[in-house]
Amino acid sequence: MIKKQITLLPEIADLIKELNIESITADRKKILQPLIDLIQDKINDNQEIRLNFICTHNSRRSHLSQVWAQTMAAFFNIKNVFCYSGGTEATGMFPIVSKTLQNQGFQIQKLSETSNPVYAIKYAENEHPVIGFSKSFENSFNPTSHFTAIMTCSQADAGCPFIAGAEKRIPITFDDPKAFDNTPQQAEKYKERSEQIATELFYVFSKINK
Repeated sequence: MIKKQITLLPEIADLIKELNIESITADRKKILQPLIDLIQDKINDNQEIRLNFICTHNSRRSHLSQVWAQTMAAFFNIKNVFCYSGGTEATGMFPIVSKTLQNQGFQIQKLSETSNPVYAIKYAENEHPVIGFSKSFENSFNPTSHFTAIMTCSQADAGCPFIAGAEKRIPITFDDPKAFDNTPQQAEKYKERSEQIATELFYVFSKINK
């Protein structure tokens, strides 16, 4: 049976074409390799791939990682990839994250007006959107077993010695764009971090043999 090719939204597809994997250092590639190996092993065994990206507040890096991982799985037509995010505590998805993704071509609908709003983040014409809101990693919205915990910040990695239900734990940490909140560099730094995450996850999924 021929796998249906997913059609990404045009601006996202254009951005992906401009990503430069040559910018990824050899040391960084070593950090990404365990995730490549895990995804490949799951595909070889015909298993579903559940990735839960975890940061302290589930407000910035974990959301960017969740969204881009789901997008890259679609871009490379890799099936049965389900991406989640969570934190050691719930706060709210930082509004600049939504704005950054929107500027990069994602269609975003705000589904609730609360201190912890829920967003529908659409990356493809006919695929279910990513549902983004801040939650603890053990929230019932997330899987309770047979998932990989990907630690996107060093604070969460150090603060969570045990993630219940995780088959594997992989640290892939990113610098926090929060350091530039309310500065003239804010928009630029969030865009930069989003593009770094996109580039590295492009590299990860590009290495997968289907």
